[in-house]
Amino acid sequence: MNEPIPDPDLQGVRPSLVQLTHFIYGLHAIAVFIGITSAATVAGGFVFGLPSLCAVFLNYLKRSDVKGTWLESHFLWQIRTFWFTLLGLFFYGLLVITIIGIPLAWILIAVLGLWVGYRVVRGWVALFGVKPVGN
Repeated sequence: MNEPIPDPDLQGVRPSLVQLTHFIYGLHAIAVFIGITSAATVAGGFVFGLPSLCAVFLNYLKRSDVKGTWLESHFLWQIRTFWFTLLGLFFYGLLVITIIGIPLAWILIAVLGLWVGYRVVRGWVALFGVKPVGN
């Protein structure tokens, strides 16, 4: 009888999971900010920075709790952003080791940084709107 009434705005998802997802986006945003304001690149700060590593760890740890909910799309969005950024950094490294590829590597790292920032902002905006995010 004393059970809390679920919030219809959260579409049946526990508020603590929504808060956790906000926290994870916040960790990713901190990593992007570190990449912008330090000697690291945005992509490098995102993949190798402690905030994003903790965020991805939390994504995998809590992934089963959001399975089948609208938050699952956010977890997949965050995990894919991390792994595709790592893949992009791998190609960046391949380009850097060749003299001819260095100009392309600079372009790739700039585009990759913008892409990471876009993914964090777009996902977080969708979360604030209580909507799934497209993959």
